[in-house]
Amino acid sequence: MKAMILAAGKGTRVRPITYTIPKPLIPILQKPVMEFLVELLRKHGFDQIMVNVSHLANEIENYFRDGQKFGVQIAYSFEGRIVEGELIGEALGSAGGMKRIQDFLPFFDDTFVVLCGDALIDLDLTQAVKWHREKGAIATVVMKSVPREEVSSYGVVVTDESGRIKAFQEKPSIEEALSTDINTGIYIFEPEVFNYIPSGIEYDIGSQLFPKLVEIDAPFYGISMDFQWVDIGKVPDYWRAIRSVLLGEIKNVSVPGREVFPGIYTGLNVAVNWDKVEIIGPVYIGAMTKIEDGAKIIGPTMIGPNCWVCSGATVENSVIFEYSRLGPGVRLVDKLVFGRYCVDKIGASIDVQAAALDWLITDARQALPSQPPEERQAIDDILRHSDN
Repeated sequence: MKAMILAAGKGTRVRPITYTIPKPLIPILQKPVMEFLVELLRKHGFDQIMVNVSHLANEIENYFRDGQKFGVQIAYSFEGRIVEGELIGEALGSAGGMKRIQDFLPFFDDTFVVLCGDALIDLDLTQAVKWHREKGAIATVVMKSVPREEVSSYGVVVTDESGRIKAFQEKPSIEEALSTDINTGIYIFEPEVFNYIPSGIEYDIGSQLFPKLVEIDAPFYGISMDFQWVDIGKVPDYWRAIRSVLLGEIKNVSVPGREVFPGIYTGLNVAVNWDKVEIIGPVYIGAMTKIEDGAKIIGPTMIGPNCWVCSGATVENSVIFEYSRLGPGVRLVDKLVFGRYCVDKIGASIDVQAAALDWLITDARQALPSQPPEERQAIDDILRHSDN
């Protein structure tokens, strides 16, 4: 069976991570989110997968290659061009990306599934496809019911008693919402849907194709299913996803490494004197990371591989990416450290290099920076500004 993963977006709401990592490759405890999607598709018999790519396309293609090592076949559709030897992404929109593949040579010749490449899901795709076919639908949106107080964060889907879609509301107020069923970005289509997608232009599934299907009264349905769906649309979503995995709240996603103490997991060759540090789980520490004596780590916290946490540093409820060096006495609470950026849990970031603060948070591969003591209080105040 055939499927498509949408992977061409720039992921602007997940910056600074997506400056160098495409959204589908954002790691969930060292494993890219798109890899979980490929595994789900394979589990339900979808072994021919198209992926549209644009922003940082080479990164995605070099990781997944032809899909052989994942037990599937994968092909790519690049959206963009080369300018002075550099790939410039020019995404065609979700529907436009589908149409480009079909125009090249009709690939989608039967019922197919389309997934956004930036969500952790645990969904019975087989059941969803069965329901879609029984309805005789040209398109089906897999929906999830959320508490009414959360509807304003999502695209709301309005259906009749048979499941036929009548309208959409984009992030309505709680009072205006006509439903608590939201669009999860998981779609089931028949090839006939391409009759309603124009060629060669940017065209979106949610804002253009779906309203068109409603307008012409096509057999267009929504099915509300009870499944786990962790959308990684923004930096705070990613931060919460890592927390949820460490707390054991996400099915089929386990903490990697070896459990050396209850709730404390490590990769290979972690350098730490357990008697001289304070570590309270759940915590994951990546391979070849050094934790100096006197450091304090409080979970849920992830520290990536090849990091260096200096003496007296405190890391609490935080996500630290690989090759990060946290200087002596630094206190990080509810923070995400990615390269030169320190981000709080609502998404506000500090560029520590631009702020000349890289003596405190820097790349572990660099020579040890000197630390001006008179600046310590100032940076501590900045890094703690969102703790209160």
